[in-house]
Amino acid sequence: MKRRLRQFITTYILFVLLFVIQKPIFMAYYHNLYEDASWTDYLSVIWHGLPLDLSLAGYLTVIPGLLILASVWIIPEAIRQARRIYFLIISILMACIFVSDLGLFEYWGFRLDSTPLFYLFSSPKDAIASVSVWVVIAGLVATVVYAALLYWIFYRTLIREKRPIKIPYHRMGISLALLLITGLLFIPIRGGFTVSTMNLSKAYFSANQKLNQAAINPCFSLMESLSRQNNFDEQFRYLSPGEASALFATLQDKPINPADSIAPLFNTERPNIILVILESFSSHLMPSLGGENIAVQLDSISKEGVLFTNFYANSFRTDRGLAAIISGYPGQPTTSIMKYPKKTQNLPSIPGSLKKAGYDLQYYYGGDADFTNMRSYLIQAGIENIISDKDFPLNQRLSKWGAHDHIVFNRLIGDLTTADPKQPFFKILQTSSSHEPFEVPYQKLSDPRANAFAYADSCAGDFVNRLKATPFWKNTVVIFVPDHLGAYPKPMDDLSVQRYQIPLIMVGGAIAEPKQISTYGSQIDIAATLLNQLNLPHNDFKFSKNIMNPASPHFGYFTFPGAFGMVSKDNQVIFNYEADKAVIDRGEQQGKNLPLAKAFLQKLYDDLAKR
Repeated sequence: MKRRLRQFITTYILFVLLFVIQKPIFMAYYHNLYEDASWTDYLSVIWHGLPLDLSLAGYLTVIPGLLILASVWIIPEAIRQARRIYFLIISILMACIFVSDLGLFEYWGFRLDSTPLFYLFSSPKDAIASVSVWVVIAGLVATVVYAALLYWIFYRTLIREKRPIKIPYHRMGISLALLLITGLLFIPIRGGFTVSTMNLSKAYFSANQKLNQAAINPCFSLMESLSRQNNFDEQFRYLSPGEASALFATLQDKPINPADSIAPLFNTERPNIILVILESFSSHLMPSLGGENIAVQLDSISKEGVLFTNFYANSFRTDRGLAAIISGYPGQPTTSIMKYPKKTQNLPSIPGSLKKAGYDLQYYYGGDADFTNMRSYLIQAGIENIISDKDFPLNQRLSKWGAHDHIVFNRLIGDLTTADPKQPFFKILQTSSSHEPFEVPYQKLSDPRANAFAYADSCAGDFVNRLKATPFWKNTVVIFVPDHLGAYPKPMDDLSVQRYQIPLIMVGGAIAEPKQISTYGSQIDIAATLLNQLNLPHNDFKFSKNIMNPASPHFGYFTFPGAFGMVSKDNQVIFNYEADKAVIDRGEQQGKNLPLAKAFLQKLYDDLAKR
């Protein structure tokens, strides 16, 4: 009994120690983020991350505990073999998760969750396109080495035995005792006996978000994220259903007041529309928006058309951004509606509305259109003519993402020569070159990241200049909007309002007059705003509102794993739902937007559950 009990306790403590050691390793690896951290900060990270470590160690000790219990009745060698297999699997899983988290944090800005798995399984090639081959190889080597080290530790400590454990005489009593001890793992797994169960907020302790992130156990983060991929109507329950519905109603688009005179943005009712979705762009690239002198072409273009100066991205990745732009559907912090084709088939869409109005539809993308279920989503939105990587010759697919941006713009310009001038068209072009690893056929700036954006900007400027030379220009509107929050500059705090600010630019011969619009809005508002300008209904877009309608509420809404925010003229709030507190709440009316933002997210997840 004593040997079995000692083995059980050793198993649990060993798991805890391994998780504890990972924290200073993570901080040392990202020493540039923690160069100001003191030794007390390291201890605080370990201490406050301990509840998650204890909980996960409890989960991982359940099976060894049951095997120890089984050893009372089954021959020792069979149990020993089962332990070998279990700890080998756990060693591999722990190594994969820790090394992946260590490598991905630089790109994602949050600890590992289910998001990378979605990208990996939908298109492995595109999932690793952000990094070099050597980084992938180094990651694989590190995973193998770490897995081997873990298994060696488990073998030396828990599997190797100088003398085998014998089957005892009093098996029933010992079995009941071991069953009780194994059942006690429920306490650390649940996090005690309080009403709330163990969750990531247990690791949050500091106003410095980097310290909170270091305290998170990546295995626990991944496990909790996977548990949030269903039962959406049980998540984010901040308010009663009635309260949430009442507050959400105040955030929806309102009928236009007949007394209000809304100036048209376009000089024709049925212009051709080209929507250019810019990979990872932000307002920080444009000098006219207070940014750097990098996106000089877009900055110049914005002076010829309509520039929305208080516009925000809804999320942090392309799959969320596409649904926000095309369907007016907000990004979700814990999942992506693009994972679920059965749900996206019920979404409204700008292409679907324009198709009913007689528009011809095309989609241009230099990469893999099957990545993140993009093709199924676009077809459900009404776009059947999708030009993607396989439609370009091999000698033009020189980017890790496929064809570089100038190649894709060239294809669209070329296709205009066969377009029917009597039928209005709606073309969407999605860029990809301003994405990691930022390798582009262009050299202007020394910083590779900034240079990639300068290249994409030059492609956009060249496209507009060439479009001006076509007969389509005078009846065309080109809309430029980024797909999600910006990737420049880096690093930037993801829990800052400025991180989500992006440009929305409308230019073309069909623009009524150049102007700047300071009204607050976000990507989900493009649908209602555009369709209203075309005198087309937009009632199906329940989360979208017309920016030009003074009767409608004006705000930007965004989400990020662990947080959500709402920005308006009089209040800017970001709420960290893992820590259950507002990390930003400022403006003339502090506290105004928080209940509204909570209601908005709650109604979003209600809607997600029903689709």
